[in-house]
Amino acid sequence: MHHRCATHHDYRRCAVPIVVDGITPSEQIRAELAAEGKPVLLGFSRGKDSLAAWLAMREAGIEVVPYHLYLVPGLRFIEDSLKFYEDFFGTPILNLPHSTLFRWLNTLMFQPPERAAVIEAAQLPEPTYEELADLIRTDVDLPAAWNADGVRAADSPNRRMAMVTHGPKREHLRKVSIVWDWRIADVREALARHNCPLPPEYEWFGRSFDGLDFRFLDPIRRHAPDDYERILSWFPLADLEVFRRDLAR
Repeated sequence: MHHRCATHHDYRRCAVPIVVDGITPSEQIRAELAAEGKPVLLGFSRGKDSLAAWLAMREAGIEVVPYHLYLVPGLRFIEDSLKFYEDFFGTPILNLPHSTLFRWLNTLMFQPPERAAVIEAAQLPEPTYEELADLIRTDVDLPAAWNADGVRAADSPNRRMAMVTHGPKREHLRKVSIVWDWRIADVREALARHNCPLPPEYEWFGRSFDGLDFRFLDPIRRHAPDDYERILSWFPLADLEVFRRDLAR
């Protein structure tokens, strides 16, 4: 299990934070949440932005209750990574199924015909993010906890527009984008300053695991063959995604 480490001299804190008129800076949001003195949930994808969000909240003195939503059960490289971050932060991480897993199964993605009747009979639920957050709040007995994410306005024009339209703090959903005004340089600097490594798949495909298309499947096949077989046990025809690309070469 290897994690890629950022170093202090790689990045310097020279980025100017995103500023949007009428929207509270993230540093102030974190200070206000710290002053409330209550734990805050964090959707933890193990990606760079969710790591930065966790580090920022920890620096602000906020107690973080992290949860991870898995796309395929029992992948070793993800389980090992979660254990690493539990040790790194000294905090247990809830590990629960992502509603996308249920959606993939319900739409029979990469499923052979003989599985269709069983999957359809199961009538798997497809909870929204908000419903999942409410279930987690109930599970950890934090009924009104804020639910934080690492969404940043600088990440894409769509995310900036969403931040301008809805703001980083949505009271009715108890949802907050805790580092909304950070640029990528801020993220890298925070990781470097805390010597916080990225998960191994950043070396494989430049981001955290996020789908069942070729850009994820082929590197997993090469770097984690046991996990690739695990994916195929859930989605047997996913192998065709790789086979089709191999034929095209």
